[in-house]
This record gives sequence, structure tokens and C-alpha cells, in this order.
Amino acid sequence: MAPRAKASTEASEPSRRSSRISAQPKSEPVKEKAVKKAAPKTKKRTADVDGGEGGEDVPAVKKSKGDKSSEGEEEATGDEDKDDAAPVLATIDVGDVLPSYTLKNEKDEDVDVATLTAEKGVVLFLVPKADTPGCTQQACGFRDIYPDFTSSNFDVYCLSADKSAAQSKWQIKKELPYPLLSDPKRVLITALGAGEGGKTKRSHFIFEKGGKLVDKKVPVKPADSPKLALEFIKTLTAEA
Repeated sequence: MAPRAKASTEASEPSRRSSRISAQPKSEPVKEKAVKKAAPKTKKRTADVDGGEGGEDVPAVKKSKGDKSSEGEEEATGDEDKDDAAPVLATIDVGDVLPSYTLKNEKDEDVDVATLTAEKGVVLFLVPKADTPGCTQQACGFRDIYPDFTSSNFDVYCLSADKSAAQSKWQIKKELPYPLLSDPKRVLITALGAGEGGKTKRSHFIFEKGGKLVDKKVPVKPADSPKLALEFIKTLTAEA
């Protein structure tokens, strides 16, 4: 009977070993899962490294922005070159007649300046830039004594290099009763001797009926311009 007991003992040992072996594979899927989870982390790190080293995305955006800004600067320079190629009028001095040249008024309408003096005399005052302190003082000075000019048979016009839209806003804002003329390329402004270095000199010019230039003030102070222009016109009417 003793041998049988031994056999039963030996039989129990393999069962324990098999149970241990069967328990071991359970740890292997855990390792595989850990590897699978670690793989995305490795990929993320690799992507971060590639993005940091290559820098393809960020520099591409920065370069595109830089390219656009540089192109904008080149286009602005091109526009200035076009301005340099503007037509040239002969110099207009005292005794000369206002030539035919078409400008836009504040309503964006074409105006041939030669026609302005067909029926009346004209005071043409020039400002460097619309809606700035000095120019507003000059413009409002002509506004305040505008009836004195019209009663002397003279019309008043403001001339500047501003666009028509800017002039219109300024006219409405300050209730200017006279028209404004836009000379963006400073063709007429330069012919009058008030354009230099891409700027407009504050000044005024008086043309009698028929278009002859009879008086000019270049440069002139904002507050003095309206008064001096009216004083000269009064001397003309007194002589007449």
C-alpha cells in the first residue's frame, strides 16, 4: 500500500507545476499592453523632436507673414515710383494764366481748374494735410470770412494732396462752405511752386477773372492766410 501513496504524491506535484505554468502567461499580456502604451509615448516624443528640430510648421508661418509684409513694402514703393512719373506742368508765376488740368473735388468729380476763373476770380489756398491743427485753422479762417470773398466776386478753393474721401470727411466735420480739390501727385501744387520733397507748402494764390495769377504767398502762416488774401482782394476792388 505504501507505493500507491507515493504515486499519489507524485501525481499531485505535476498538478502544482502545471498550475504555476498556467499562471505565468497571465503576466505576458500585461507586458504587451505596457509596450503598446509606451509606443505612443515614444511616437509623441519623436514628433516633438521632429517639430522642434525641423521647425517646419512654425517657421513656415513666420516666413509667409514676412513675405507678405515685404511684398506690401515693395508695392508701396512702386506706387511712389508711379507718383514720380506724374505729368509736369509749366511753372505758374505772377502774371501767368492758370492752365487746363483736371483734378478731383471732394465729391470725386472731375474739375478742370482752367474753368474755375471763367466767371469769377479765385482764391486757391494750399494745406499740407487735411484735418490737422494748422490746416484746420487756415481752412476755418477762410470759412469764417467766406461771405467777404463771395461778395467781392471771388470763389474760394482748398487744394491739397489728400484723397477726395478724406477731404469730404474734413469738409463735413468743419462745415467748410467751399469746394476742395485733390492733387495726390502734386502736379498743380508743384507748378505753383508749393511742392517740394513730396510735401505741400502752406500757401495761397489769387487769380483774377480770366485766370491770371495776381498774388501769391508761399509760405504763409495758418492764421494770416485768410486775412492777407482778403486784404489783397479789397485793394483790387478798390482800384477797379
